Amino acid sequence: MGKYIKAYLAEVEAFLEGIKDRSADEIITFLDEFEMKIAYFQHERLIHLLVTLTFAILQIFTIFAIFVLPYPASLIFAIMTVLILCLLTGYIFHYYLLENSVQKMYHLRDDILKELGTREAE
Repeated sequence: MGKYIKAYLAEVEAFLEGIKDRSADEIITFLDEFEMKIAYFQHERLIHLLVTLTFAILQIFTIFAIFVLPYPASLIFAIMTVLILCLLTGYIFHYYLLENSVQKMYHLRDDILKELGTREAE
């Protein structure tokens, strides 16, 4: 997903660089598709936020269980804590990428709308 987002952002930035040579209809068509993709990425971001929060809560639970349970069970929860921490770290980095990419898309959308607004004002 990370490669897909980066490639799509590069495509949008390339469109923005050559936006002066495009007609208003082309810009509107591109903007419609772009807004649809933003909605998809927002949904992806929401799902990953929920997954990340779930793993964070699970991490807190396993840490708590280490201190509450007796030795044999606490060892199992200690191993689970390490495994969940590895997964949680990956989810946090992925969510960070999604969050920053979607916010960048908002700014790119604003730039496209600004260009479209100057065309309509002329």
